[in-house]
Amino acid sequence: MTDLSLAAARQILDTAQSHGRKAGLKPLAIAVLDARGALKAFLAEDGTSLKRAEVAQGKAFGALALGLGSRSIHKRAREQDYFIAAVSHVVGGALVPVPGGVLIRDAGGAVIGAVGISGDTSDNDEAAAIAGIQAAGLAADPGVD
Repeated sequence: MTDLSLAAARQILDTAQSHGRKAGLKPLAIAVLDARGALKAFLAEDGTSLKRAEVAQGKAFGALALGLGSRSIHKRAREQDYFIAAVSHVVGGALVPVPGGVLIRDAGGAVIGAVGISGDTSDNDEAAAIAGIQAAGLAADPGVD
């Protein structure tokens, strides 16, 4: 398994932020976690609303906790809300079951981290995360509907 380097994490942040600006998105909070769930890199643009950082981290942490992109977690929440509520309780509430939490995979397919973005619509948050991950030469796994 490849470790997520600080250089890659910074590339993800920079590209995701640039994607957001070019697309005219609302101010974003971007969290990059390593495979252990530790915060590797973070930024909050000027004008982000209160608690966006926690939401971004919750999207990324939830993806790591369940090994699923948060789009899949969102689907599961619609189908089995009691399961997601239980898992959220187990992880201390650090699970946000909406798109915008994207697993980072290395060339071999191993999970080496996750990106969580919050600030715009969930679909736009997810698109910015995917752009950042791909720019770092890594594979993005947002989950499926």
